[in-house]
Amino acid sequence: MRIDAHQHFWQFDPIRDSWITEEMSLIQRDFLPEDLEPVLKRHGFDGCVLVQSAQPENENAFLLEAAQQHGFVKGVVGWVDLMAENVEERLASYTHHEKLKGFRYILQGDPDRAIMLRPEFKRGISHLREYGYTYDVLIYPDQLVYAADLVGAFPDQPFVIDHLAKPYIRSGEVEQWKRDIKSIARYGNVWCKVSGLVTEADWRNWNKGDFIPYLESAVEAFGVERLMYGSDWPVCLVAGAYGEILGIVEEYFSSFSKTEQAALLGGNAASFYHLT
Repeated sequence: MRIDAHQHFWQFDPIRDSWITEEMSLIQRDFLPEDLEPVLKRHGFDGCVLVQSAQPENENAFLLEAAQQHGFVKGVVGWVDLMAENVEERLASYTHHEKLKGFRYILQGDPDRAIMLRPEFKRGISHLREYGYTYDVLIYPDQLVYAADLVGAFPDQPFVIDHLAKPYIRSGEVEQWKRDIKSIARYGNVWCKVSGLVTEADWRNWNKGDFIPYLESAVEAFGVERLMYGSDWPVCLVAGAYGEILGIVEEYFSSFSKTEQAALLGGNAASFYHLT
């Protein structure tokens, strides 16, 4: 099964979606299942994992409705307030949604760079495994050291780092990120998405060579068996067409075995998220 492990839908709201700046005007509009399905088919994908992009919990209903109505949406990563006192109750309320696979909390923009180490946050994380939920780690490189402490505290909880923790590709900084990504990868319960690369590069002037040091480091740290491809559609469109983004990954991994390529482009996501 060929799976795009990271994409979004939204009905654009300029207030809620203020992170979509004027510089990103190309994506200041609605993006819905009917926009993505033909793109996935064109590139040979069987389905995708739909990931939250806004933090009000009522967005989960929108995502789950999209998954229910469209069979190519194989799984959903939603949002709950992991620091809420009633977090266990909220998690339990979703157990009848078979396509809800996990949750994500937008850590990258929080002023408290170590927010994931707060006792109340860790309490929320501690309940995910009870219900079979995964956790997507959305952070910047400076938070990798804190994230390593988090994942180390929950060895039985499946974690996946989104977008390689957004390395500083535009400036070409590699070494510190490489050390930190290797450090967190030593925990076997942590996987990583090869996604979101082009938006961390120079949107208009990137070339495939820009990404090689980061892809090499990801493979060195996680091995192919804990990596999964994601497009980050439609965010990726600010820096290129879907085929161009996919082409970066396909070209780099073209020398790997067919088995490894199949794992990266779907098998690993299916395993991590328990997709059918």
